[in-house]
Amino acid sequence: MFTSSDIPIVGIILLIALGILGWGFYRARPFGKLGILAWLQSVVLMTPWLLFFGLFAAGIYINIAGILILVVTSAGLYVFIGRQLRAAGQDEIIKHKATERLAANSSSAGENNPSVVVGEVKLEVLPIPEEDLSAIKGIFGIDTFFATETISYQEGAIFKGNMRGEAEEVYERLTASLQKKLDDKYRLFLVDSTDGKPVVIVLPSRNDPRPMSLQQKSFAVILLIATIATSLETAGLLLNFDLLSNPERFGEALPIASGIFAILAIHEIGHWLLARRHQVRLSWPFFLPAVQIGSFGGITRFESLLPNRKVLFDIALAGPAAGGILSLLMLIVGLLLSHPGSLFQLPNEFFQGSILVGSLARVVLGSALQASVVSVHPLVVIGWLGLVITALNLMPAGQLDGGRIVQAIYGRKTAGRSTAATLILLGLIALGNSLAIYWAVVIFFLQRESERPTLNEITEPDDARAALALLALFLMITTLLPITPGVAGRLGIG
Repeated sequence: MFTSSDIPIVGIILLIALGILGWGFYRARPFGKLGILAWLQSVVLMTPWLLFFGLFAAGIYINIAGILILVVTSAGLYVFIGRQLRAAGQDEIIKHKATERLAANSSSAGENNPSVVVGEVKLEVLPIPEEDLSAIKGIFGIDTFFATETISYQEGAIFKGNMRGEAEEVYERLTASLQKKLDDKYRLFLVDSTDGKPVVIVLPSRNDPRPMSLQQKSFAVILLIATIATSLETAGLLLNFDLLSNPERFGEALPIASGIFAILAIHEIGHWLLARRHQVRLSWPFFLPAVQIGSFGGITRFESLLPNRKVLFDIALAGPAAGGILSLLMLIVGLLLSHPGSLFQLPNEFFQGSILVGSLARVVLGSALQASVVSVHPLVVIGWLGLVITALNLMPAGQLDGGRIVQAIYGRKTAGRSTAATLILLGLIALGNSLAIYWAVVIFFLQRESERPTLNEITEPDDARAALALLALFLMITTLLPITPGVAGRLGIG
């Protein structure tokens, strides 16, 4: 039986899972069949993990083969639902285009002056030269974006009006027209205004993100060297010696430090590969050294304007996905290789620090976790540290990977709210955890601002990406959330 002290943590896990699925259903329902199918994809992706943790909490343990069966079944259902979703989407597109064609014909029949391209413009001094402004207004039309009002904005202008057609198609046509008339002199953004209506913003290209300066590159190199040093120091501390006081033991610390740094490197390579695929430039990573776990990851900024929210999502998720998969593989392989006499002797309470790690350890090591000291392979510790680093970077705040993912899927307004909620939660946790204090400071002073808007901010990522986002956030929570001593004791951990 669960004791009264166990109920809160079990309730929190249940509420988080139901909350994520409930929020997804709430967002999906207005879209009818397409929305429900997309939501089912999220359910299918999360069900194996919910089932695994639910059975685990009930004292029923699934072995590695059972976990693989759950994952493979989930993947098969995900692909099947994806095909149904694509088929339903094609039907919806055909209906939508037919409706548009009828509306266009009706509009053409009743249009008295089809040659009119732009409506009335406010009489105010704009920062854009008159010749350029005239060329910009010439890109609008009744079949793309019918501009009705022009407002000065920073070094450019905002064009209010009515969008005629799908956001992605309208954006591509307007951008092509603007580039044809004025080359790369200006950038066009398609975004939602405060009242929820699409507006076009045109800004000079001189406001594009700038490449790193020599001083910034030098600072990045210094942080890289510091991170290598803290990874070595962390490895020494894990092996119960201080490397600074015992430099001759460098060779002992090197393998573990190399494992930690390999996870950091794979994380950044994941970002870089997807950025290159989408022709987006990234800055060098600014690694955050930390003696506790070697590093807290890296801060990377975009040196290009992002074309849309899909690209923002892909690049943001690629790093945690690469680093997280490598870390999880290290953890599982390390657990399988663990035996009495392995290098690390960990107190059994150590496995209560993470629901994900503790449950996987219980499945693989079984009753060995009931001993006061558990022998584990070094890969277990390296993989665990990698999962923690990945999870910290997946927190839904500011320009962290998790914050960018939330912004890409749910928009800037929701991203701002999630940042505030994360900072409040970290502030509460910081009362008893120094690591939370560090992250609250890093986010507040360096990363709290949302990423700048993409060029096409209106078109949302597809539902497959939304499902992957929910799964990533769920695994982040299960990695960072600990198991209460009462639940751990009932499950045979400690």
